[in-house]
Amino acid sequence: MWRIWAKALGEKYGRTDREADTIAGIRTLIFISYLVTNLFIISGVIRHWNDVPTKRLPLQHQPIEKEST
Repeated sequence: MWRIWAKALGEKYGRTDREADTIAGIRTLIFISYLVTNLFIISGVIRHWNDVPTKRLPLQHQPIEKEST
């Protein structure tokens, strides 16, 4: 199974089989980090899919501080 996974990650790279396995392991960790990141992005999109927008106060024409009289 490891041989098929390593070939799926790309070309075998390394002077020895041990070095090639280490490089395949690093590529696997990078792939898993990409996968987890994408799952968080997709879950955030699904979570906010049909959010009802809230009514916001128009702040554009209001002063930042109250004017003293």
